[in-house]
This record gives sequence, C-alpha cells and structure tokens, in this order.
Amino acid sequence: PDNLFDNYVGRGTAARTQDMSIARTMTRNDLKLVPPRNLTPGQLKTWNAAYGPKNDAFRKANLKGKELVRWKYQRYIKDYLRCIASVDDNVGRVLDYLDQAGLAKNTIVIYSSDQGFYLGDHGWYDKRWMYDESMKMPLIVRWPGVTRPGSVNTDLVQNLDYAETFLDVAGVKVPDDMQGRSLVPLLKGESPRWRDSLYYHYFEFPSYHMVAKHYGIRTSRYKLIRFYQFDEWELYDLKKDPDELKNLYGNPKHADTIAELKRGLENLRVRYRDDSDVSVMPAEWQKKFRAGSK
Repeated sequence: PDNLFDNYVGRGTAARTQDMSIARTMTRNDLKLVPPRNLTPGQLKTWNAAYGPKNDAFRKANLKGKELVRWKYQRYIKDYLRCIASVDDNVGRVLDYLDQAGLAKNTIVIYSSDQGFYLGDHGWYDKRWMYDESMKMPLIVRWPGVTRPGSVNTDLVQNLDYAETFLDVAGVKVPDDMQGRSLVPLLKGESPRWRDSLYYHYFEFPSYHMVAKHYGIRTSRYKLIRFYQFDEWELYDLKKDPDELKNLYGNPKHADTIAELKRGLENLRVRYRDDSDVSVMPAEWQKKFRAGSK
C-alpha cells in the first residue's frame, strides 16, 4: 500500500504510540520464522518443507530498514491471501451444495465479518481503530426473488443490525430494547428514512497493540474521533481524504462541521446509553506513555 511507511504526520499521539506495526511489532511466530507448537511429526515435516527454504534465504539476506519491512509485509500478505483463497473455495462449496440440493432459491446467503483488517495500511496489521480500514466490513447478500442481483446499497449499516434482520426475515417481532434496525427494507430495494451516522467506541487499553481508547461519529462524508486519554480530536473529510491522512481538526474552516458532528456524537452516546468513563489520562501518565513508546 502507498502508506506502508506512514509517518503519522499531522495525526495525534495514538497513531504514533501504538504497538501494531509491521516494522516493529510482528514476532518470529507471526512471521513463521519458527514452527508452531504442538505439531505432529507429519505436520512439522510439511511445515518445514514449506517455510524452511524461504526462512533460510531470509536469514542469509540479512535485510535491514525498509527492505526488512517489505519482506515482513510480503510474508504476511501472502499468507493472508492464501487464507482468503481457502475461505473463497469453501464458500463456493457451500453455494454448490445449495444448488445441488435444490435449496438455492429458498435460502438467503449472507457473507460478512466482525470488522475490517489492516493489510499494511498505515504500516499496520490487526484492527481496533475507527479508521475506515478496520471500521468497514464486507456485507454481501443473496436473497433470490427479493434482492436484485448486482445491486449496491450505500446506506450506513452496522453489525448490530444483523440480528434484527434475521428476526424480521423469520417473521419474529424484534424486541424493543434492541439497538439496531432490520435491513429488510434495504434488501428489498426500498428507500426508508435511514440513519445518517454511525457510532464507534474502542475500550481495550492497555492491552495488545496498545491502541488508545477512543470514540467517534462517522457520516457519509466526515469522521470525528476523540482519543480521550490524550484529549485529542481528529477530523477527516472522507470524500477528499479517504485514507484519513490529513487531520482537519482545529482548522477554522471546519468549525461549523465540527460543532455539528460533536452534537451528533453526544446524541449517539445518549441513544446507545454509553455512560462509560471518558476521562483524560493524567499529564504525568501521558508523559510516561509517550516516552515509553519511543
């Protein structure tokens, strides 16, 4: 990716102090430079045949700097794509079975995930952030006789809508305390009044990869994020800056947009009853955290 060597200029403390970069975080296990534990002798033989020669060549090359990062990325992305190819093959097996069993016309097929994933974008792997690479998720639906094949919907939907959708399809009443919405009208090609923003909140800090706690709002055009541990804000124009490289927060030209997004953000926190602690990290802790990340 173009930003494999992202320097995070213009962005805040969180991006600069994370621990999920391909350059410095990936372990020997991640990179398959050592065999996995608990392999049978036969499995170990197969593993060594696949990775042994490549690992020997890597050690002899004695790579440094950006060339080492590029090697790590290639090892990571090729294994990732092999995994995806296997998923693709086996989704195909499921679809073939539906055809062969005569069930395809009476079965709704939904393909999705629990989040997106970094594939070297910003120099990262893993997930966790509110940035679009991890916030966006695949969602493909085949509903014979209802959803028009090849159609595309760009409304803002989220995975908390899935359960309501399944209940609606099955003719079961959706409980009033559920927070999502059934996607059935959208799948039918209708145009109901729909949400104009999404809410996100990440809590897991300190923990793996040291991504700071943050919450925010995403509309079709803008994204406003607050990394509340550092009391830092980030604003992105997703139309002009889809890779979220230029933080516009603090730019007086966007004062009205920021004010509107902040009102929307607080409304979403109330709507989803998010009363969690969003305190700023004490200054002395911030200083130690920044120093420890260098």
